Amino acid sequence: MTHECDILIIGAGPAGLYAAYYAGFRGWSVVVMDALPEPGGQITAMYPEKDIFDVAGYPTVKGRELVENLLASAAPYSPTYVLGEQATSLTTSEEEPAVVVGANGTTVRAKAVIITGGIGSFTPRALPADDGWEGRGLVYFVPRLADHADRDIVIVGGGDSAFDWAYSLAPIARSVALVHRREQFRAHGSMVDTVRDMGVRLFTSSQVTAIRGGAVIEEVEVTHKETGEQTLLPAQTVVAALGFVANIGPIAQWGLDLAKRHLVVDTAMRTNLPRVFAAGDITTYEGKVPLISVGFGEAALAVNNAAPIVEPGMGIFPGHSSGGSAE
Repeated sequence: MTHECDILIIGAGPAGLYAAYYAGFRGWSVVVMDALPEPGGQITAMYPEKDIFDVAGYPTVKGRELVENLLASAAPYSPTYVLGEQATSLTTSEEEPAVVVGANGTTVRAKAVIITGGIGSFTPRALPADDGWEGRGLVYFVPRLADHADRDIVIVGGGDSAFDWAYSLAPIARSVALVHRREQFRAHGSMVDTVRDMGVRLFTSSQVTAIRGGAVIEEVEVTHKETGEQTLLPAQTVVAALGFVANIGPIAQWGLDLAKRHLVVDTAMRTNLPRVFAAGDITTYEGKVPLISVGFGEAALAVNNAAPIVEPGMGIFPGHSSGGSAE
């Protein structure tokens, strides 16, 4: 199948969905391509029920709700979604529209391309104590909080994701403990304090050395790395929040300027290739902060700076959506 459009967006995470809305707002046809079978990127795949705190106008918003609202914002402009298909090749020039071919043979010809692929594909880092427990109580993502209600839960990790899960699961779980191999946590200090105040037991300089049970997990052995002291914790769920290995896939072979799996862009979100822009977590530049709210702004910059390519002679500034005018 072949699609012709003004803007092709590669990546259907929050930044990509916002770009789809904004390009539609400017009156352009849009195709959104993503390797995942559902829109929403990492949020849908990994933490749809996690609370998100960095979106303007929302004191807190669940990941699933944010994705639904982004889809609703774009819906009036009827973007075409090509999901479950990885973008594998790109051909582009100053003179001709860009052509992107997907793994299943879908071809998209677009006047401009905006890459919003986030971190690309992601594989969770395995828990060293895992000995066939995945699917029997050991999980790496928590797409449904309710699946773990009234359980004893052990979370392994010390970063933001580990504490986000602790914060979200503590109100519905029988008990929650968090085990981290270092003395200091990588998570934001205020979240560490909040989780501690919620009654979550924090084990530092410790690691899970054994998981025991029958058909499902029943208990976890935690060993302090320096003293050797062991603690047995009841557990029916173990959440391994140890991060993941990211891979941007074929994009790395397209001739784009890269810096550690990120696309180098200028202040207009332009890459080094003609007609190709980028936004969101996949981008890098001096001062970059990887927040959803920053990704939204980058998506708007990419769309607006693509305007002279989509419609030669059109200005970059779109005017105010409220109907006012700037002086």
